[in-house]
Formats: sequence, C-alpha cells, structure tokens
Amino acid sequence: MTGLEIAVGYVFAWAVRKARRVAGRADEEVDRGLDAGMDRLHELVSSKLGQDPALERAQEEAEAGQEEPSERTRRRLTDSLEDAAERDTGFAKALEALVKELQAATAASDGGVSASGDGQAVGGNVDIHAEGGSAAALKMGDVTIGSAANPPQPGPAQG
Repeated sequence: MTGLEIAVGYVFAWAVRKARRVAGRADEEVDRGLDAGMDRLHELVSSKLGQDPALERAQEEAEAGQEEPSERTRRRLTDSLEDAAERDTGFAKALEALVKELQAATAASDGGVSASGDGQAVGGNVDIHAEGGSAAALKMGDVTIGSAANPPQPGPAQG
C-alpha cells in the first residue's frame, strides 16, 4: 500500500497537535477540515492497532515535545500499519482514502495553487535558466534565436 509513511506522519502530527492543545498552545486558526481528517485518521489507526507499542511510543514522543517521531518509532509504526493493511484490505482502503483526503486538505491550507484557462500554476519553487544564447520560460510563444532570414537593416529607412 502506498502512503504508509505519510500516514505515520499524520498520526504523529495528530499526537503533536493533541499535546499542544492539552498544554494550551494550540493555534486558534487551525483548519477545521484538516483537524477533523486527522481525528478520523487517528481513530482509524488507533482502533486498528489498539495498544501497539509503536503507536504508544509515537504518542509519548509527541507529548515530550518532539516535532517528528524518532526514526525507530517511524519504522515501527510504518511496519505496524503495513502489517494491518496487508491483513485487512478494508482498513488499507480506508487508510489510503484518508491519507489522500489529508494531502488535499494540507495543500489547500498551505495556500494551494490553481489555474484555469490558459494559465500556469506552480505550487513550489521554479528555477528557469537559459545560457549560451538560448531562451527559457515557464511558457513561451514563438521565439527566434540568432539571425532571422531577412532582418531589418538599421538606418533612416526604419522611420
């Protein structure tokens, strides 16, 4: 199943958010859709894994103030989710659907981009570079590089 590492990240992010709320440091402008989706993901995962030591350890690390799970905890939680998904295709489908929903909500809350018509949209960095007499652009019309077949002659005739 694809997305297990992403699911682990969201499960841990849920635990971090919960720990911050308990400590009174929650951001007042939390995106409700993202928050609700993370709650559903946590509910799905915790109901499937129960008292799995990897899930408990992830929650402990979040409560301790870590922003990311330790590599060992990430590996163990990924393995637990992978095992559960292999044994239960319904769980695997539900997990994959929630991860896709959360990815869409995350993109939207991070200022997702869109374009219509003939527009171009970029949701990250763009580096456009030309050298050696070439041309470069995200979108470019007709370009002539070098001599045209009959270039205009300089002088008074050009007006």
